[in-house]
Amino acid sequence: MQSDEKVVPLSKAVPLQATQTPLARLPVVLLQVRDKAAQQLKDALQRLFDNADDTLFEMADRARNNSEQNHFFEAMRDLRLKRKSIERTFVDKFYEAFLVLGQYQVAEPVLPGPVVFDKLELVNNDDLERTVAVDAMVTKVMSRDSLALGQLTARLNQLVPQPITDQSNPLGPMLLCDFFLQSARSFGVEIRVKLIILKLFERYVLADADQLYAEANQLLIATGILPDMKALPARRMTDRGQREQRTARLEDPALVQATEKLDKGVQEVFEAMQELLAHLRGSLAPRHDSNAEIRPISSQDLLRLLSHLQQYVPSGEEVEDFDLRQQLEQLLTRVSVRSGKSRIVGGGDEDVINLISMLFEFILDDRNLPSSLRALIGRLQIPMLKVAVLDKSFFSRGSHPARRLLNEIASAALGWGGRDDYQRDSLYLRVEHIVQRLLNDFVDDTAIFSELLADFLAFTSDERRRSELLEQRTRDAEEGRSRAELARQRVQQELNLRLLGRTLPQVVVRLLQEAWSKVLLLTCLKHGEVSQEWQAGLDAVDDLIWSVEPHEEPEARQRLLEQVPGLLKVLREGLASAAFDPFATSEFFSQLEVLHMQALQRLSRHQQGATEAPLATDDAAPMINVVEEIVLIAPEEHLFSEPLQSLPVDDAGLLQVNRLNVGMWVEIQEDEEHKLRCKLAAIVEPGGRYVFVNRTGMKVLEKTRMGLAVEFRRGSVRVLDDSLLFDRALASVMGNLRRGKGA
Repeated sequence: MQSDEKVVPLSKAVPLQATQTPLARLPVVLLQVRDKAAQQLKDALQRLFDNADDTLFEMADRARNNSEQNHFFEAMRDLRLKRKSIERTFVDKFYEAFLVLGQYQVAEPVLPGPVVFDKLELVNNDDLERTVAVDAMVTKVMSRDSLALGQLTARLNQLVPQPITDQSNPLGPMLLCDFFLQSARSFGVEIRVKLIILKLFERYVLADADQLYAEANQLLIATGILPDMKALPARRMTDRGQREQRTARLEDPALVQATEKLDKGVQEVFEAMQELLAHLRGSLAPRHDSNAEIRPISSQDLLRLLSHLQQYVPSGEEVEDFDLRQQLEQLLTRVSVRSGKSRIVGGGDEDVINLISMLFEFILDDRNLPSSLRALIGRLQIPMLKVAVLDKSFFSRGSHPARRLLNEIASAALGWGGRDDYQRDSLYLRVEHIVQRLLNDFVDDTAIFSELLADFLAFTSDERRRSELLEQRTRDAEEGRSRAELARQRVQQELNLRLLGRTLPQVVVRLLQEAWSKVLLLTCLKHGEVSQEWQAGLDAVDDLIWSVEPHEEPEARQRLLEQVPGLLKVLREGLASAAFDPFATSEFFSQLEVLHMQALQRLSRHQQGATEAPLATDDAAPMINVVEEIVLIAPEEHLFSEPLQSLPVDDAGLLQVNRLNVGMWVEIQEDEEHKLRCKLAAIVEPGGRYVFVNRTGMKVLEKTRMGLAVEFRRGSVRVLDDSLLFDRALASVMGNLRRGKGA
């Protein structure tokens, strides 16, 4: 008897319930599709791993330091060791997904919801990076190969009892990415390396998805599964057309019902908006003969008129004077004159025009956007209007590609400084390219927004990773600087405690101040103030001071003889560990040797009862009375000179400072003409130093807590609103409409 494994080669990790399911439920042709696709995916994964070594080696070669280089080399080693395991797990997950098609039953079909990126701030940064990268990859495949995948999904629905969507199709980009992420869980490297491997997965696996779908479709067509299905039309349709397309593809009554329920919810949201917009209806009134027949134009005709106007949208700050409604009125007037009939915009379309116009009025007045980029975004008014006419979910779905594209551009623009050479800035050029592409190419196929969104997310994620790396280095440097300052203050305190008011040989004071202070500083930083090493360093200070002071007690000579060799050994080892100048060290020890010899001679004469003769002037060591505190912090480390004034705890400026959190963007008025946009990267305690970085992650400003509070009181600092632009605009417009209706 043949074993099941010869039919479905699953790993032993497959759940018991799955392995007990009769495999005959899967039609032979579906097994053929699975096995053919599995072989293609195996080959693609092998190409991925064959090229991963070269990619990681190139990254290591370009690394900025040894630590970064070692990360890439370690990743290469880890990937070689786990390559087979990742390939095997990926194929196992792929087989499991096909097996589930024949045994999983749904109680109530639910359409998979779109990824809501509005709430991604609730996850950690690594998860966010990974989610954004995967979403961009899936979006790119769907914008390119959704028609072929849709036909494959429709054919699979003919073979299995349960409904399948593009998202639950084992060959769909969403599940393929999920299989890869699960199989690579054991790949223990930092997030940027994982993102590089994900990018390779896109290049060597997802890039060939069209071949995967084409061959699977051909296998199914050859066995008579929907052989007459025509190629689906391009996505140039209204909501109803989209619903009919999904119904034809899914061919499952329950899923159709769920889809219609979703569309109904979108319509209800728009109808609620229309109620608030009703009082504005009729304001878009082209001039026409009062006796002429009034006829509304269709949505398709409106789109054609908008496509015409789209070619004449001004650039630069002139966009603020571009009145879309006025331009549309003039165009409708000319159409009416030519046709002899008064053509107007239909009520629903006029509501959309009014709403989009108000949204862009808000956007063009938004002070959170730099003026240059605000002008670029303002040129998107007509493309966004056309999207809203085609798809009312634009207003209700936060993950709508066009809406997300607008939000992503605004978020990236938040920290843009608007320099004089802005036209060479990579972000400005990328946004300008997007705007020009939409104005030139967008007619009524909204797939272009998914494509541009995927490209822009890839661009911003690369920029963000670079800036976060530099920002983290800035934070580490500032925190290290703060720890060093605290350690210096602690060393300074201990030395002053022991030296102030004493008269000691000048060489000893110099040794402690210039050399041993560095040893104590490193010890404090490395081991802390409660460590044995720190206490041993302080004991060496006490022993050194005792060894050069005059003593009369009988046991002093013996103690000095026993103590000096060990003391000198500790001093030598400490100064060597601090990499102190060996020539200066040798000079110090030569002078110490003279001091200790003189001390022993004095103690010997004292014990013998001899009258101590005064030392010759040439032999006497220069002495110094320590009356001023030792200061170890270099003057150049004080990076700012702000007034050390004290403000009451309830001061308005201080309260605003207290509300600042790391990651917030602010705009600071440097002078009458220049403003600086920067992000709070770190609050370094104690001392309350606020460190700000620019868009690239480079430190540009440092303020004390009190100094920042004074700036807030003057009105020269303003916190920027980093919430989503479209959502903020929509909330403002809806609020104004509700208040207007209530009045």
